[in-house]
Amino acid sequence: MAEDLTILRTVSKEEQYRSLLPQIEGLISGENDFIANLANVTAALKEQFQWFWVGFYLVKEDELVLGPFQGPVACTRIKKGRGVCGTAWEKSEILIVPDVEEFPGHIACAAASRSEIVLPMYHNSEVIGVLDVDSEYLNYFDEVDAKYLKQVLELING
Repeated sequence: MAEDLTILRTVSKEEQYRSLLPQIEGLISGENDFIANLANVTAALKEQFQWFWVGFYLVKEDELVLGPFQGPVACTRIKKGRGVCGTAWEKSEILIVPDVEEFPGHIACAAASRSEIVLPMYHNSEVIGVLDVDSEYLNYFDEVDAKYLKQVLELING
């Protein structure tokens, strides 16, 4: 089913998330294909927030493998504990990085990326992937992003 998003850009970030959450829920409700849902979620987030890069990495054996994303080409595989994504997976925690140049072991998939937020995605209390969002601006992400992106992941996991 084709969907059109209502995009709000002249309101606060929190209001943008509040408007987008029910729309994401509508996009993925009734669809059982996990990858299709991840693809639509990345497209909706990119369209609303116009971030530099947004996408998922999925756990496959001992590494994260690139999943659905929006933005420039990206690193395909990331080892556990490497870079921001691998560290968020290893620690099973949300990481907000104001300046990626100051993150030890940062993997520069794109030189234009300046700040990042990564959230683990769970199934039965096990990390099955991460949601990775990059901005070309320093210090772009905060607790508001963490709060609402966590809710997006909860919608995906049903």
